[in-house]
Amino acid sequence: MVDFKNGAVIKLSKTKNFVHEDVVRPLFISDEEFIGEYQAIRDYVIFTNKRIISVNVQGLTGKKKDFTTLPYSKIQAFSVETSGVLDLDSELELYFSSLGKVKFEFTSESDIVTLGKLISEKIL
Repeated sequence: MVDFKNGAVIKLSKTKNFVHEDVVRPLFISDEEFIGEYQAIRDYVIFTNKRIISVNVQGLTGKKKDFTTLPYSKIQAFSVETSGVLDLDSELELYFSSLGKVKFEFTSESDIVTLGKLISEKIL
């Protein structure tokens, strides 16, 4: 499982397409749909209509991967911070009852407001 409590922040950029579809699609349940993908250097996060899938690529070759599922139904609260003039990154913080806070940091090109709306539609 991705260690969200160690203070490490994942900086993510939106990918043009579903780049890792061949790796992640087999995990989808019936009627689950791809919404967006954001990638750091090796790790990436997939947003679907059901959940967030965080993929931690491990090892030298990157063949070993850890998939952490964060269901929207388990989110108790969340925070969206948009980018500014001097602070070009935006942030998404999710709060889960048993997991605690999960924080994702996005580059300025990412549409964090759209992600906030998606999460609102799923949890409110």
